[in-house]
This record gives sequence, structure tokens and C-alpha cells, in this order.
Amino acid sequence: MKKLIGSWPALVVCFVLLFGGAAQAADSGKSSSKSTPGLEAAQAISTITGVAISPLLGVSGVGVWKYFKTAPEHRAKLAWYAQPWFWVPAMLLVVVVFVKDTFGTALPTAVKKPFDVAEAIENKISGLVAAGAFVPLIAAIFGSLGGDDSALYGDAGLAIIDVSSLFNILTIPFAIAAFAVVWMVSHVINVLIIISPFTSVDAALKSFRLFILSTVAGTAFINPYVGAVWSLIIVLVCWYLSGWAFRMMTLGAVFTWDLVSFRSSRFKVEPDADWVFTAREMDRTPIRTYGQLSRGPQGELVLSYRPWLFLPKRSQTLPAGQYAVGKGMFYSELIKLEGEDTTTAATLPPRYRSHEEELSSVYMLAGVQDVGMVKGLKAVWNWMTGQDATVPA
Repeated sequence: MKKLIGSWPALVVCFVLLFGGAAQAADSGKSSSKSTPGLEAAQAISTITGVAISPLLGVSGVGVWKYFKTAPEHRAKLAWYAQPWFWVPAMLLVVVVFVKDTFGTALPTAVKKPFDVAEAIENKISGLVAAGAFVPLIAAIFGSLGGDDSALYGDAGLAIIDVSSLFNILTIPFAIAAFAVVWMVSHVINVLIIISPFTSVDAALKSFRLFILSTVAGTAFINPYVGAVWSLIIVLVCWYLSGWAFRMMTLGAVFTWDLVSFRSSRFKVEPDADWVFTAREMDRTPIRTYGQLSRGPQGELVLSYRPWLFLPKRSQTLPAGQYAVGKGMFYSELIKLEGEDTTTAATLPPRYRSHEEELSSVYMLAGVQDVGMVKGLKAVWNWMTGQDATVPA
């Protein structure tokens, strides 16, 4: 893991060459008769997949490549992402992220979390920019593949639709959709880092994403067609995981907003329904589903939610039993009491932090209990002050 993180600068150079080379091929395909359409398409697929995994690095990498491959007198006409005002600060942010990932494991969790939240926000912004303003430029290479056929039919005097324009209409939405599903799954890494209390887990998650990104770069360098096939496999896997990734992305957006806006300081518990995320699968309700918790007519706990946040509303009754609020360090939980053991039923957004007693009272729960790091820290403190003779392992 440490070796992979330590090779980060070398991978940055590798990705700049990969992403830039694909963009250069896409541009040359419109004017060079020596270009191979299949090769350009393969490189474009790898570029879109790689940028989806790491938007900031990918887009700025293409910009660096195009800037230095263009003659000085023509650089003023380059696209926005190839201008120094964009890629210089973008690359500086990449370096800042590298420093955080390298030395962040030595920082206390409470100190590192604000930087993780900031990176999650950056990842959302760069992903949105890449999807709307960058991917369509790279995906346009697919439209140019039909250009020669259109000219051929035109010379024959046949009136046909402009094939290149039709290809663009069909392929650009698919390219954006492929980018979106890969980006969502990649963004889950940022979400898991936010909710994880362990910096060692953060390093493992980042290393895994870096490894996947390196496979896209490596296979594309070895053979562009192999790289395209591997990229398409990644897209298909991400499509299969898109539902789970969307729920995790929703959790990340809610957690990030609550933490950045210090929402808990001005939040009040609703007397009728409060927002939670399921912490486990319940019947047909998947894990991390975002919905409102309320008491049913028989006193049962009921979760009401909309799949994908906009589909028809559904409801899920929580298993019968005694529930309490678990108080954590950064967020709290709804826990089910099972003798001396507890099971997490739902995760509460950070806005409920410091409102656990009120939530327990409103929903007539069995009080508030410390969980996670809060429980461990209190146990250590009690042991050190002589209030308790044992410390949990």
C-alpha cells in the first residue's frame, strides 16, 4: 500500500501521457488522413474512463499535454482546459491531495476529516465540470468516424443525413452516461473515507482507486484496444453497481453538507418524521437507502423513501424490537438492542449530532448509548481515572 502511494508522482506523469495522447489522437482524427479511427475510438474510451475515475487529474493532464504539444503562437486558441489558468492550479490541487494522502495517515482522525470533506467537494465539482464541458469534446471523436462515408455519398450525388452529426447525437449522451456511472462508483471512495474513523482504511481505499486507475493507464499504453476493452469492463461493472453507488453518493452529499454547514448547531428534531440512511438491507429495501423515519399507527418504526429519490414512494417497517440512539463521534445511529449486543439499523446524518436525547424522547426509544470511538474513548478515560477496572479490547 505504501509503495503504491509512494509511486503517486510517477503515475501522475503516466496519466498525463495517456490522457493527453488520447485527446491529441481525437483532435488529429479530424484532420489527418493517417489516423486510424478504431485506434482513436479506443483511446477515447480509455480517456473517458480514466477521467471518470479521477476527474481533476484527468482533465488537467489532457490540458498539460495539449499546451506543451501546441506551438506557442497557437496556444491562445486552445480550449479552456489547456490554458495555464486552469491546469496550473488544478495540478497544484493534485499535489495537495497527494501530500494529504501520503502524510494524512499520521494525523488524528478529527484533524484529517475536514480535508477529506474538502476533497469530496472538489471531486463533485471537477466531476460535474468534466461531464458537462470535457467529455463531449472527447466523445466527438466517435462522430468523426462517419465523416469519410458522408463525403463519399456526397460525391456520388446522394442526399443523406450528416452521419457525423448523427453519431455525435447518439454517442455523446452514452459517453456522458458511462462517465457518470464510473464517476459515481469512484466517488464512493470519498464517501467511505468521510464516514470511516480509521486513517489506515482511508489509505487502503485510496490505494485501491489508484490501482484501478493505473490498470487503465497501463493497458492503454500496452495496447489501446486492450485498454478500451478493459475500460468497457470497468464501465459495465460500474453500471451494475450504479444503484448502490447513487445511494452512497447521496449519503456523501448529505454528510458533506451537514459537516461543512455546521447544520447540527441550528437543527431541530422533527416530531413526525426524521431523515435516516438504512444501515443494512431490509426485505427489498437496500442498504444506504435515504428516507424518513416515523412511528406507524401501531407504534412500529416505519421508513418512507423514494427509490432514486424521485420514483413512487415506498415504505419499510423496521423489525420489531427495542431501539435506542447510538451516539458516535461524527454521526450517530439508530441501534437495535439485543441483550448485551447491539445492531445498527440506521445511520443518522451529522445534523443529529448533539440531538440524540431529543430524538430518543420524540420516538420513545430506549435512551442514548455511546458507540464506536466515543464508547472506546470513554472506557479508556474511566479506566485511567479509576472509575472502571477494565478496558475493552
